[in-house]
Amino acid sequence: MSEEEGRTVTHIAGRELPPEDIVVVDPPRRPPAVRLAYLVAGIGLFVTALGLMRQGATELIPALEGSVFTDNAWSTLGLGWLGACVVLSGSPVAASALALLDGGAITRTQAFTMLTGSRLGAAFVVLVVGVVYALRRRGSGGRRAPISIGILALLMTAVVYLPGALVGYALLDGGVFDGFDVGTSPGLTSFTDAVFGWAVDLAADALPGWLLFPSGVVVLLAGFQLFDRVLPSIGSHQLEDRADAWYTRKWPMFALGCGVTVLTLSVSVSLTLLVPLVAKGYLRRANTLPYIAGANITTLVDTLVAAVLLGNQDGVRVVVAVTVAVTVWTVALLALAYPVLRRVCLAVASGAVRSPPRLAAFTAVLLGVPLVLIAV
Repeated sequence: MSEEEGRTVTHIAGRELPPEDIVVVDPPRRPPAVRLAYLVAGIGLFVTALGLMRQGATELIPALEGSVFTDNAWSTLGLGWLGACVVLSGSPVAASALALLDGGAITRTQAFTMLTGSRLGAAFVVLVVGVVYALRRRGSGGRRAPISIGILALLMTAVVYLPGALVGYALLDGGVFDGFDVGTSPGLTSFTDAVFGWAVDLAADALPGWLLFPSGVVVLLAGFQLFDRVLPSIGSHQLEDRADAWYTRKWPMFALGCGVTVLTLSVSVSLTLLVPLVAKGYLRRANTLPYIAGANITTLVDTLVAAVLLGNQDGVRVVVAVTVAVTVWTVALLALAYPVLRRVCLAVASGAVRSPPRLAAFTAVLLGVPLVLIAV
């Protein structure tokens, strides 16, 4: 353990302490101004890394396009799902669905399923970042926490969007939203893109396309180094003393997930921030599900803005149908079935990270299902 992470005292005078007596000695805290500077720089590197990885992966999109990917609603569901996994972001794929609809390349139903698929694959970036983060940690136990956040994000997204999409499709197909019209409004720019987007543009102009993705991984590691300087390690005994803290309650965490995603306009950013927070002991995995649920709702804000700017009312109705159905279903799940939902998701995530073969199998299923859908 590094000096910045603190020191775990497990032995005294050569005698090993029992688990209940093990203590963590925290290092001296840095001045607030220094920690703030590290935080801003870390977020900048973090957002820049995601942008570089996204642009580098975008070059694979043309290979995914073609008649076989858009010949029916199942294919577009798989296209949206797989495209979001490849691009490491759901928003570009969702916007592509609206553009294809506006151009007449796909139907309203196909746009709906492609948008749904883009949300199912959007959290794949959290799993990728979790693996990258885990590779730099020691011990299998310390590696499981960041990886499991990616799995929880994917599971929670599927639990919310699959049933919600069925309801939304029925409402859309039944004409419930046919009278819903929204006029064009001024463009809305992501706060993080406005502040740090220049770094991505500068790197994209200076580097060849094939080098963008690996460069993003390097920048991501540098960003995590700065996050580690901001976030002190917190032992499990410290969290247990704060069992009634606001971040252990579902509705405050749900609201936080909604708010952070609205601020960043990127579910990739808001969910991936959970990786270092959980890995450093700031949050328990069990308390992140409401945050993930909230982020999965407000992530549709930028897609709705894109639909409004395109001026295609069918596109607006598609986004509204997904948003309304998913929101109602999410609130119902959290209100009525949260304890069961948490137990099931945690059990699946714990099983998936128990061994590398299980994690590989989970990832294979995640990428294999959309391929099967495309082939249908």
